[in-house]
Amino acid sequence: MHLTQDLELFPEYTVTQLLFKDVKNATELRKMAVNGEIKGALINPSMVVDAFQILVAANKAVHLHKNGKMKTRSLYSEIIFNLSPTNNSIVWQISEAFKRFGISDSDTAVHIVLVHNKDETLGIDDIVSKVDGQQVAVDQVSDFTDVAKIKKLYKVAPLEEKCGSLSDAVVCRMANKDVA
Repeated sequence: MHLTQDLELFPEYTVTQLLFKDVKNATELRKMAVNGEIKGALINPSMVVDAFQILVAANKAVHLHKNGKMKTRSLYSEIIFNLSPTNNSIVWQISEAFKRFGISDSDTAVHIVLVHNKDETLGIDDIVSKVDGQQVAVDQVSDFTDVAKIKKLYKVAPLEEKCGSLSDAVVCRMANKDVA
């Protein structure tokens, strides 16, 4: 049900993704994440094209964390920030990233992203037990994707999709947002 992948550039780190639908306690989950009771990024899956998009954001967050160049206060907030397509005013952009990509109280689905050392024991069962919802396979994330919102936010032109996928366009913008 969950997806665990090693980071090629940082082999000591692993990223685990979990996806839930029919979630009834989004408010409590968000509060637990803010209070550090859930050590993970809680993402609105409607803004996710595929698991690779999350892996790119997590990889970039780990890179910035290891180099002391994060723009946010935690690794998990950095993952959410890295999903954003632009890098305008940092304070505004961080706030916008949380509004667009983080979960809200009314959400009924949540995509949870965990980053951990390979040798660390991960308490997936503990996290799953906190979610009042049904866990589904991460490869089903596209069932939750709001394609129209994503195309608008990332400014994906119709011509772009003729030569590549929506995922390609999104990941390209995420990766290039810091390049001047």
